[in-house]
Amino acid sequence: MRNFLRLASGVNVLPVLTALAAKSELWNAHSIRTAHPASPHAQADDILVFFNDIPADPAQVVNDIQTRPYPAWSALPQLRPLIFDLMRLTEAVQLGRVIISRLAPGARIASHVDEGAPATFYQRYQVALQSLPGALFRIGDERVNFASGDAYWINNCAEHEVINNSSDDRLALVIDMRLG
Repeated sequence: MRNFLRLASGVNVLPVLTALAAKSELWNAHSIRTAHPASPHAQADDILVFFNDIPADPAQVVNDIQTRPYPAWSALPQLRPLIFDLMRLTEAVQLGRVIISRLAPGARIASHVDEGAPATFYQRYQVALQSLPGALFRIGDERVNFASGDAYWINNCAEHEVINNSSDDRLALVIDMRLG
């Protein structure tokens, strides 16, 4: 496969799922990815963990390589082992955006190509927190159904989309990292 590389499977995501169930107020506290016009993420819910400062003109955020922790970083310490283990595995030297994305059954992230720093400065990784059969991630002509606990590098510079045809929410931890 050219657009996906599985780095790990069987990652223990239960502590994160348990914490998320108790912290529902974190969802959609910031809607920059889901609410701006023509967003491919309009049908998703987000929790920003690490993200750029959000300027008055959201179009400026795309090329900003500096990120900072948002309240979810403190509220969800269970994320840290997953993030830091992946950084060690890949020998990353800088953490970029970290987002938890939720896609309801029947919803989709529309086909798009990432631009700016998330595509040119960082490498994109995802840890499937919850992914059932039918939650399909497509990049180019390749399709993968991540299993819960799988960690992947993904090519977000190519056209991609996610369609959740499963019976439950698809939850993904999206991590951008700069490799040394």
